[in-house]
Amino acid sequence: MEHLILTETSFFRLIGGSACNDEIQESYNGFISEVVSLCSNMLNPENTFFALSFAETELQFHDTLQTENTGNNRSIYVRKALSFVRKMLEYIGQIRSGQVHTPQVERRKEKKNSQPLQWTGNAIDLVEIIYGIHEMGCINNGEIPLKQLAPILYSFFGVETKDCYRFYTDIKRRKTISHTHFLEQMQERLNERIRRDEEAELKRR
Repeated sequence: MEHLILTETSFFRLIGGSACNDEIQESYNGFISEVVSLCSNMLNPENTFFALSFAETELQFHDTLQTENTGNNRSIYVRKALSFVRKMLEYIGQIRSGQVHTPQVERRKEKKNSQPLQWTGNAIDLVEIIYGIHEMGCINNGEIPLKQLAPILYSFFGVETKDCYRFYTDIKRRKTISHTHFLEQMQERLNERIRRDEEAELKRR
């Protein structure tokens, strides 16, 4: 279970026995590394919080802290681990409240705030682009098959996967307009923009 990920480490096993100091030191370092890894990745903040909280409770009420001799090696490592876990819980709380920003949190915010692309033109126009890109060989050095490329670009533009070849057949059957009508319109619009920009630059000189 997710909340047991920290209490099932060798550190918890050794602090309950009669391990030597070197063994406890090594297992303590491993436990701290596990906590750091858990808090750094934090793919699921809730599971991280539950695991830390459970570990804190188990450390707080561990037998080594309930005896009068709290200065032995085991109790020292238990108190050190407890202190670190509490600091990490505080850190997690700050992240969840927005006081601390981590790369993972920022990426989740960006993903949440970003608007997906949506192709709002005609599907057959998108097929022109797909076939044009494929013929130019500018994706994966032209080694990606059309049947793989088309679904990827459909998904990228938020279009439900369609029968690409059927649209291509319609393109080949065109009589009143060019086979590459949309691509030619793109070329014309781009050239017109370049012309306007060049004229504007000349006026600023």
